[in-house]
Amino acid sequence: MSRIGKKPVSIPAGIEVVIDGEKLVFTKGKVSQELNTRGNVTFTLENGTLTFASLSDEQEHRAFWGTYRSLAENIITGLTTGFKKKLEINGTGYKAAVKGKTLELHLGFSHKIDFPITDGLTIAVEKNVISIKGADKQQVGQVASQIRSFRPPEPYKGKGVKYVEERIIRKAGKTAKK
Repeated sequence: MSRIGKKPVSIPAGIEVVIDGEKLVFTKGKVSQELNTRGNVTFTLENGTLTFASLSDEQEHRAFWGTYRSLAENIITGLTTGFKKKLEINGTGYKAAVKGKTLELHLGFSHKIDFPITDGLTIAVEKNVISIKGADKQQVGQVASQIRSFRPPEPYKGKGVKYVEERIIRKAGKTAKK
């Protein structure tokens, strides 16, 4: 039995949930997200709580049970508070700036990197910290990962783009013989 799947998801005020066959549509104002269960789980909506159940005892159905419950909870969290990732830029001459709908990065290459900001995300830059905010957890994480991949932190001097909470294990450089 899924420990996560058994927990009911409470729906806060202001979020409307519509059941459309195998789909759940979550709406708050003009923003809406949908969850398509593809017939792997059953769900019921009663008195502001959403409960999920496994369709059968097959391994595939039991695996999707907790997954879809977590996805539904992430959608509700995204619509109410949103998700946020912070990246830190370390290095001499490394900088970032938001210009319109693009993030302009100077990361020590001979050229600048123009990263387009997708709809549904807001990116802000303060000093050497890039903040990425959005309602979709997967999209926020994916964009943060793409920005980090342009110049991952290196272990000798720690230069590059890293998550704020990330800890870089430093290596000792070469030593001269005495």
